[in-house]
Amino acid sequence: MYHPTVARLTYRALLGRRRAAILFALPVLLIIISVAVRTLTGADDSTARDVLSGFALATMVPLIGVIAGTGAIAPEIDDGSIAYLLAKPVKRPTIILTKLLVAMMVSVGFAAIPTFVAGLVLDGNSQHLAVAFGVAAAVASLAYSAIFLLLGVVTRHAVVAGLVYALVWESLIGNLVPGARTLSVQQWALALAAKVADGGAVSSDVGLPLAVVLLVGVTLVATWFAGRRLRALTLVGEE
Repeated sequence: MYHPTVARLTYRALLGRRRAAILFALPVLLIIISVAVRTLTGADDSTARDVLSGFALATMVPLIGVIAGTGAIAPEIDDGSIAYLLAKPVKRPTIILTKLLVAMMVSVGFAAIPTFVAGLVLDGNSQHLAVAFGVAAAVASLAYSAIFLLLGVVTRHAVVAGLVYALVWESLIGNLVPGARTLSVQQWALALAAKVADGGAVSSDVGLPLAVVLLVGVTLVATWFAGRRLRALTLVGEE
């Protein structure tokens, strides 16, 4: 279910000059902010939690998910080059799973690792905050990759739709509207962070069992539906 050639082409598309610049810029900005905050305020758990939750998990992680998830397939669909790939003797689920795995690895590399490093910079992993938010960022990256890969298959405006979801729903509504938090990937990831961190250091509006079910369920459903839509796209092309 993993095709090396498809993976190589996807990596090349994601790590091209334009997308790579954005992918690198966000983690660098997080580290710069973390260094500045540590210099100005010293090691403070509350401040570290605010930066890791408010910027890293709520803004940077979903934005990187948008870039990696949509960039894994949407450009090929937009310019029509997906037809060449679909004409090859490669199973459609293999294409989706390979692109998803690449998007996940890129997302985790550019989101989870910098989040962990930022946590170390901010307070030296006091109360295990660096590890907790690193784990949360990694898990959220997996779900975001699947969601935004699906958007890349179902709409030609995947980047716009992804940005609206990431910035409006996750960063704004998911933080301000209590009822909406249950449907927020950020809150699901925070439930895992709360489990890893010392007691009471991190809180979430979603319980851990429900968060795990929702994270796994959304990732699997989004992947399955993306595969279905890609098969439908193939049939239209063949007709």
